[in-house]
Amino acid sequence: MSIYDFTVKKRKNGELDLSTLKGKVFLIVNTATGCGFTPQYEGLEKLYEKYHDKGFEILDFPCNQFGNQAPGSDSEIHEFCTARYKTQFDQLAKIDVNGENESPLYTYIKANSPEEDVRGIKNKMTMKAIEKLSKTAVSPADIKWNFTKFLVDKNGVIVKRYDPTCTPSEIDTDIEAII
Repeated sequence: MSIYDFTVKKRKNGELDLSTLKGKVFLIVNTATGCGFTPQYEGLEKLYEKYHDKGFEILDFPCNQFGNQAPGSDSEIHEFCTARYKTQFDQLAKIDVNGENESPLYTYIKANSPEEDVRGIKNKMTMKAIEKLSKTAVSPADIKWNFTKFLVDKNGVIVKRYDPTCTPSEIDTDIEAII
């Protein structure tokens, strides 16, 4: 099984077959519009603008599992992101990333990605506090909070997992290296 064997629901209608992303680099991220990390949308958009023409995509999955910070409908979330952060990449349908109803894609990527590398004392302290707040993260591989990111190379290999404290600008060099 590979990442290309999955389909995910689009925000409006239909499904996205991930096999259509073969040969592209992409970032998978679970997001929320009412989170302290929500301003990362600005950095995600910068990455998208910088690398999209070189074959880079962002798969944005709104998720309401962490502090109920993505309470709106798919349309409301999209309107917020385009109005506030001028995002051009599309959000997919809202999903669960942990637990009984978690997306099969997330089951796969959590099982097939490297461990998070949390850097810096401040970020480590932030992540410790987040882990105490997270009600759905029960296993070490579970998503701890909004804005956990996974970088996938052109061959569908998940090359890196980034914790929520890792900003999009910190991911730039990793994308550049594999694009």
